[in-house]
Amino acid sequence: MSAEKFPPRPQQPPSSAADAASRLATIVDAAERAAAGVIDEAEKQAQRQLEEARGRADRIVAERLRELADELDPSGSGERPTGHLKPVESIERAEWDGEAPGEPLAPRRGGSAGARLLATQMAVSGASREEIEERLRSGFELDDTSEILDAILGPQER
Repeated sequence: MSAEKFPPRPQQPPSSAADAASRLATIVDAAERAAAGVIDEAEKQAQRQLEEARGRADRIVAERLRELADELDPSGSGERPTGHLKPVESIERAEWDGEAPGEPLAPRRGGSAGARLLATQMAVSGASREEIEERLRSGFELDDTSEILDAILGPQER
C-alpha cells in the first residue's frame, strides 16, 4: 500500500480564545432568546386553549344545570301545580280583582335554580365574587347577578 498524502490545509489566521469565546457567547445568547420566545408562545397558546376549554365546560355545566332546574321546577310544562300551594298567577289575579289573598306572597327570588346552584358551588370551592358573576353572566345570560351573589356571599361592601 502506498502512503497517500492529504492535500495541504489552507492556513487560517490564528484566532484568539477571546474572539472564539465572544462568538460562542453571541450564539448562546441568541439561542436563549429563541428558546424564551418559543416558551412564551407555548404559554400563550396553552392559556388560549385553557380559556376555550373553560368556556366550553361552563356552557356544558350551565346547560346541564338548566336541564336539572327544569326537571325540579318545570315552569313551561303547562300543568297546574296541585296540592296545598296556590299558583302565583291565581293569587295575583285575586289581588287585581280586589280580593285579598289568604296569605302574603313570599318575595320572588331572581335567577334560576341552576344559576343559584352554580354560584353556591363556585363559592364553596373558593371562587371570587367576580369569577362567579362572570360565569353567571355568560352561562345563564343574567344581566343582574347581584341578588344571587348577595344571597350567597352576603352584600358587597361599596
